Amino acid sequence: MLDSRHVRRRFERAAASFDDADFVHTVTREGLLARLQPLVVEAGTVLDLGSATCSTSQALSKRFGRAHIISVDLAHNMLQRGRKKRAWFSRSSFVQATAAALPFSAQSIDVVFANLLLPWVDDPNQVFSEIARVLRKGGVFAFATLGPDSLLEIRRAWAQVDDRAHVNHFLDMHDLGDGLVNAGLADPVLDVDRLSVSYDSTQKLFADLTAMGGRNALRQRNHALVGKQHFRHMTEELQRSGADGKITLDLELVFGHCWGAGPRMDATNYRIDANTIPRRKT
Repeated sequence: MLDSRHVRRRFERAAASFDDADFVHTVTREGLLARLQPLVVEAGTVLDLGSATCSTSQALSKRFGRAHIISVDLAHNMLQRGRKKRAWFSRSSFVQATAAALPFSAQSIDVVFANLLLPWVDDPNQVFSEIARVLRKGGVFAFATLGPDSLLEIRRAWAQVDDRAHVNHFLDMHDLGDGLVNAGLADPVLDVDRLSVSYDSTQKLFADLTAMGGRNALRQRNHALVGKQHFRHMTEELQRSGADGKITLDLELVFGHCWGAGPRMDATNYRIDANTIPRRKT
């Protein structure tokens, strides 16, 4: 449903302003790290997938002090910003790549950390398959994403104006769990939290969405400019949905982690332990 080229262009442009509007990423990053804390993981190589400007990579470097941190993002400008944050003594690398085609060997990564990556990928199941391929057996994939109850206020406001697609589709927790298992990842654990964000004006709301690259990147979007009258009608509907003169957006935050299960055997092949075959007595 997403236009990956458009997603990349938006995040390339948003790199300079991203850190000023990444408060939701900060909330989910801290939530993920807190959930990861009780897990015992020996990590030599950690992948920060969808790293943006690499604030999460810095936090992972503290959590896994001896690990090599690899920041991966679709946008070159985001990685350039991240390079400037790197400490001289840190063990880190920066790779521009898509999450659906990772340039790493099978079973080579100990931890994959994806903070709000999934809302911006076109095919989550393909991403899960790539993560299952590169993650070693017993390694951890931890992620935070948005659930389907996120940004309903904006979706409803636009629905009063036209019938076009304006807001990304977010997978629910059950579909995520099924996708992880089908990709060959093991024992997924998922939970949901809620976050409400209030704005005094629609101008500030959409300025923040633009600053973090969070505007419409759907293939079905209207590729022409939205008329001022249409946009004004939508913002009026959005303001009417608020209370006390404020606009409140509700976000459904989905947190999850699962484990690498090792390489998957080709479905056309079968493996039998010879010791289980009984001898034929004559």
